[in-house]
Order: sequence, then structure tokens, then C-alpha cells
Amino acid sequence: MAETKNQGETGFSEVRRAARLSVAPMMDWTDRHCRFLHRQMSSHALLYTEMVTAPAIIHGDRARLLDYDAAEHPVALQLGGSDPAELAEAVRIASDWGYDEINLNVGCPSDRVQSGCFGAVLMERPGLVADCVAAMIGAARVEVTVKCRIGVDEQVPEEVLPAFLETVSRAGVSRFTIHARKAWLQGLSPKENREIPPLNYALVLEMKRTYPELHVSINGGIGSLEQARDLLDQGLDGVMVGRAAYHEPWEILGRADEMIFGGGLSRDPFEVVEAMRPYIARHLAEGGRLHQITRHMLGLFHGRPGARAWRRTLSEQGTRDGAGLGVLDAALSHVARQAA
Repeated sequence: MAETKNQGETGFSEVRRAARLSVAPMMDWTDRHCRFLHRQMSSHALLYTEMVTAPAIIHGDRARLLDYDAAEHPVALQLGGSDPAELAEAVRIASDWGYDEINLNVGCPSDRVQSGCFGAVLMERPGLVADCVAAMIGAARVEVTVKCRIGVDEQVPEEVLPAFLETVSRAGVSRFTIHARKAWLQGLSPKENREIPPLNYALVLEMKRTYPELHVSINGGIGSLEQARDLLDQGLDGVMVGRAAYHEPWEILGRADEMIFGGGLSRDPFEVVEAMRPYIARHLAEGGRLHQITRHMLGLFHGRPGARAWRRTLSEQGTRDGAGLGVLDAALSHVARQAA
């Protein structure tokens, strides 16, 4: 369990400032090792956990699901669920871990999530979402937020989204992250739902103009800091980056503190590797495997000479029994330092 304070490690206003740039919650990707790596590149960006279901927290291995390194702050926990009582109980439990924000997932389109009546399917039930967030707020020590889509299936986003925001904000939520695509619950896979439905940034911008009192972040298809900064300049409060931050972490996070926040960490990718060494060594000493961490580092030298050999070495050798820091050294030897 991370060292905690009643309001998390980071104050309310600081978390909202951190939300100017955040890394999206991504299943199987944004685990605690990924988040620790990302924090070595940006001291300010807001980081999110993978989605964790409320029943898993109530009945499962809480330490495995909720533990994280205190260095990850500011860090938010994303919950999945649709039962207000369960979500409130999960929030009460998670409060002891000191997360800086609790977020409700109203955007994931996977079949497993739909069968549990949570994620994007909840766009069809704004009243239930309002009940859920009201219960969560009653149990929370930090801000409760919502990540949603602009609509699902045959819904008309221009009608559905404002009604959704009005209903849920009346329950006490004032910060929303909006994935600027519809989700098609039938006929498209989760991967296709991230790529095929057209982006509608204009609608999200319109929601910010219509509801200026709300803190609105945009998500979906954002691939560069320049694009993120342009969206902020158009009046949005925050930008959430997903796959680009994972596959090209230094290009997004390594420059974020300067470009988005006006100062902070200044490390090149080689310095990031050095900063990871003690963390990796500790993980290995505790019985962990190298690949559990280095799989998140494959894109660190994206676009630089030797990047392919770096990825290949970590991928092929990092999964072997007994793989240690020597594999990291071997991978690093392929990358020309003068290219940094």
C-alpha cells in the first residue's frame, strides 16, 4: 500500500492541473510498472490505473489490485461497475490506498464489460450512472470523475451527450473525460471501437462551451503533444492520451512537462533507463520477472537508431528465466547515445 493522506498525496487543485495531460487507463498496459516508468518522464501528468471492477476489490486480492509506488502520484483509480452499493464499498476500501482521484468507467465497449452492465453500455442509463457516482462521492475522500463516450449504437451524440452530462453533473460530478467517438456495442471489437467510429472533437469542444462550469478533458486519436496543446488552446481543460503515450512514451511524456506544464523533469531516454534500474532491481529481488517491467519500455527509443534491436533484445531475452539487468545493458548497447 502506498503512503497515504486523507486527500491522497496530491491536492484537489493540483490534480485538476495534472489533468491538463493524462495517460488513459488501458487494460493490460497501465499497470503499476508502466505507471512508474511514465512517472520517470513526467512529474506532472496524471496517471490512471487499468480499470478494476468493484466486485474484484470487494472480494479479490486487494493488495495485488490496488498497491502502487508512492512515486506514481498524482495517480487515479478507475473503477468499473453499475451497482451503487458495490461501487461505494469499493471506494471505501480503496480510500486507504490514497489515490488522488476515483474515476468511473462509462466508456469501455468490451463484451465482458457489457455483460456486467458497465462501461459504455451505461451511456444508455444516465440515471443509473448518477446513482452510482452519488454513492461513490458519499464514500470518497477525493474527487470522483467520469470517463465516457459521446454515445453508443444508434444514439444521436448531439442529443445524448448533453443530457448525460446534465444528469450526472447534478449528482455531483464536475470533471468528465470524453472519448470523442461513439461505441458500437454490437458488430465492432474493442480494438475496432478505438479506431473505426469517426472522431467528433467539435462536439466535445461544444460541451465545454455549453457547460463552462465543468472540467472537460478530451480523449481519442491524440497522437502528439502539439495536437494536445492545440486542443487545450481551444478551451478544453485537459487532454488524455492513450496508445501514443504507451508506444512512444518519451515523445509524449518526455516533453510533456516543458510543453504542457511549463517545467518539471528533463531526462533523455537514457536517463530514464538509469532511473528505472533500482526499481527493476528491487522487483527482481522480490521474485518478479524482468519482462513484467521491460515490456512497457519497448517504445522508449521509438524512431531512434538501434530502436529495433533494443526492442528485440528485451522481447527475446527479457522473458527468459533468470533474466536480469544484464539484458537491459545488452539492449541499451544497441542504441546510439549520440542519437538522444
